[in-house]
Amino acid sequence: MKFAHRFAYYLVGFSLGCFFVAMVFSGKDTRCNYFPNARVLNDLRNKPFYYDVEASKQLSKKWVDTTDIKTSLTHGDVDFDKSNIKVGNGKLYIIYGKTKNNQEITLEVINYSDKAVLRNILKK
Repeated sequence: MKFAHRFAYYLVGFSLGCFFVAMVFSGKDTRCNYFPNARVLNDLRNKPFYYDVEASKQLSKKWVDTTDIKTSLTHGDVDFDKSNIKVGNGKLYIIYGKTKNNQEITLEVINYSDKAVLRNILKK
């Protein structure tokens, strides 16, 4: 068999394989969260998110906004030395982030099995 025929068969098989792979993965919401920081933040974002009384007081002062909280939960850094502490039925996580004014903030989030609660927001 000539090289051109073999190459044509290869291209047909390769294109069919790419088509089936695209069909399988197009409908799924796949994420590649290999690192612990990304896994914790993804877990917190996918649960129902509630605000504690202290966090609500800080939000009412207008120096921080809920969009800053969501941005910190997407691009923030989890401090594992101070985190993963048992608090009641959940675990406390300390997350460092920034506001839209580029001011550093610290979020104290309690991660329960069915929800996440923002306990406090601190300025740096």
